[in-house]
Amino acid sequence: MIGNIIILTINDLAIAFKNKTFLLILFIPLFVFVTLNLVDDAGSGPDKIRIGLIQQETLAPDIVQSIRAAEQLVELTWLANVDEGNRLLKERQIDGILTRNDAATGSLELLVLKRDSVQTLAILQTFSALQKVAEGARPDWITNVSSLHESDVQRETLPTWVLMLVLLIGFVILPAQVAEEKEKKLLLALLQTPINEVQWLAAKVLLGMLLILTAVVFLHVLGQFGPVHLVDYVAILLAGSFCFSAFGVFLGFLCRTQASARTLGVIFYLPHLLPSAMSDVSQQLTAVAPLLPSYQLYKPLQSILLENASLTDMAFDWVYLILLGLLMFWFSYLLMKRRWLM
Repeated sequence: MIGNIIILTINDLAIAFKNKTFLLILFIPLFVFVTLNLVDDAGSGPDKIRIGLIQQETLAPDIVQSIRAAEQLVELTWLANVDEGNRLLKERQIDGILTRNDAATGSLELLVLKRDSVQTLAILQTFSALQKVAEGARPDWITNVSSLHESDVQRETLPTWVLMLVLLIGFVILPAQVAEEKEKKLLLALLQTPINEVQWLAAKVLLGMLLILTAVVFLHVLGQFGPVHLVDYVAILLAGSFCFSAFGVFLGFLCRTQASARTLGVIFYLPHLLPSAMSDVSQQLTAVAPLLPSYQLYKPLQSILLENASLTDMAFDWVYLILLGLLMFWFSYLLMKRRWLM
């Protein structure tokens, strides 16, 4: 059984070389690498900044009074502890957390998601203006700024590019290849040999996982990215590649031709990519994105690559991806048993 799976996988790799699939896999990371080097930090900040204050922490009364008085500029959120603040900060429900700076009496420390973001600049400008109104030309209240994401713009966008590669192969490339074998009656011919349905499905899923891993590794080599928790990163990437490879095989079985498979793949590809990738800049999308399977991959990737998180913090996402992949694998098997669909 294992020998048949290996032979089928090698055959699929040969077909991928022949039909230029590998060129596409290598071109996409190259395109991403070139694009990242052309990215700038231009943008516009929010009209109203959202600041979190910890309830148990004692701040200077004049600072708290100035924040409360500037309700048209500042939206204040009281936090039970720092952990709650970090969670709201990651979910984009607040823009920053103000705490007492023990290194400088009467000053504040600002915790933000990204230090060099437009939101951070807007917070600093707003509080500088509040300080001048309240105290005149004294030193600024905020004397230190720290961030949860300690990385540059290239690293910040890396989870989005990895998600794009996974979804592109799972929703566009694999369905088209499955539909091609159905359209040319190659699948029916293979099933007349000792190869059975489970072996064929396992080979197709393994092919998708190999293509995804090849593309991601090439992207890392070009960009010289290196995740902190490599084992956790590989584990969640394997779970995601298995899930969306099985999903792609299932979509291929729903179509009779390559053209319809590509169309259906794009229909699934864009809704899974855009809400998850843009959840960082939209509070509405942050609420919608968790409903999509792609977000269960994007969120762990972002946590590992940008926040140095470990797999133990995202066990639900890992199990979710594995179970969804097994469900799609089972659905594909049921469709294969219905030979009239071929």
